[in-house]
Amino acid sequence: MATIVHLITGLATGGAERMLSRLLRRMDQERFRSVVVSLGDTGTVGRSLAKAGIEVVSLGLRRRAPDPHGLLRLARTLRHFRPDVLQTWLYHADLLGLMTKRLGNVPHLAWNLRCSDIALSPPAAAVRRVLSWCSPLPDAVIVNSNAGRHFHESIGYRPARWEVIQNGFDTTEFAPDPGARARVRAELGIGDGAVVIGMAARHHPMKDHGTFLAAAARLSAQHPEVCFVLVGRGTESTVPALAEPIAARGLAGRIRLLGERQDMSAVYAAFDIATLSSAWGEGFPNVLGEAMACGVPCAGTDCGDARELLGNTGLIAARRDSEALAAAWRALIAIGADGRRTLGMKARAQIVRDYDLGIIAGRYEALYADLIKRDAAAHSPAPLGRLSSAPRPALHRTDNAGP
Repeated sequence: MATIVHLITGLATGGAERMLSRLLRRMDQERFRSVVVSLGDTGTVGRSLAKAGIEVVSLGLRRRAPDPHGLLRLARTLRHFRPDVLQTWLYHADLLGLMTKRLGNVPHLAWNLRCSDIALSPPAAAVRRVLSWCSPLPDAVIVNSNAGRHFHESIGYRPARWEVIQNGFDTTEFAPDPGARARVRAELGIGDGAVVIGMAARHHPMKDHGTFLAAAARLSAQHPEVCFVLVGRGTESTVPALAEPIAARGLAGRIRLLGERQDMSAVYAAFDIATLSSAWGEGFPNVLGEAMACGVPCAGTDCGDARELLGNTGLIAARRDSEALAAAWRALIAIGADGRRTLGMKARAQIVRDYDLGIIAGRYEALYADLIKRDAAAHSPAPLGRLSSAPRPALHRTDNAGP
């Protein structure tokens, strides 16, 4: 059995963390032993993984420049678990994984990029710049979107091997659920005849709630039957940075603020239209794929691989353009409940066909198996009678061609 250690900056709820959790639950546990090492604390995702029987180690390091003691603790952890592959998630983990690969006796290192043109603080931007210089060193660099690959190439990433592996979705957990629709709407005081436009996103400049609210204000004057739902960390009604602009736009009675929820499949079921107003930084948007799997048609901004994900099952608007986003919502309202239902089931079929979690987990498994197999081939003796003094061909890809 191969051991894969997944090193990640932290395990609070987020897109990368959710994808890691889903992936490890679906991977073949008879072939791969999965261990998660968090540079920070355990977080909600770590506790959930531990309950599922996956080994989780928290190093409790502060998010700052790595200190020697922290590096030594990480190296000791790696030597303890003796991974066949160290899989790092997010920039800081990529850097620390690279720094401790030799100290931890790790034979293979793979980075995992989860974003595209994300804006960073000066220290984090410096980390990314160092990573771009060092990008030929890991065995492979996984990226979850073509937009992410193109952006990182533009800032100097030149890995030996690119692997584009999109996010995967549990199409059993995320599925149409009329019972959940009725239950959540009753909880929120929303009638069955209302058209609900919902966005699942933490409150962060990247998600551009300002454009969402501007589009909602434009639409509300023309469509009194529409109400809006915001869900995600920081969308609680007690958050002034969100509550104040909602009140200023006269939307206080039209928007439900849910905060962070653990029953997202049920929340999506209550939506008629799912949306995402991100202005920058997206890779392969989890929330759009989840909503599609639940049979909900989507309208999103042209950020990351949203256009590729939605295909012909949803609508794309320009970034930071509230009128374009409102127009996409109007178009989905205009086709009526039956039209949205048909479009939503088409969206679900696309997720099941191309992005089901089993398909995506299989691609990770194939990559890990290939890295380990190549290592075994490099160290196996040549068969008797086949010895040659001719140079051996390279066992690892060293060009920059796509997978």
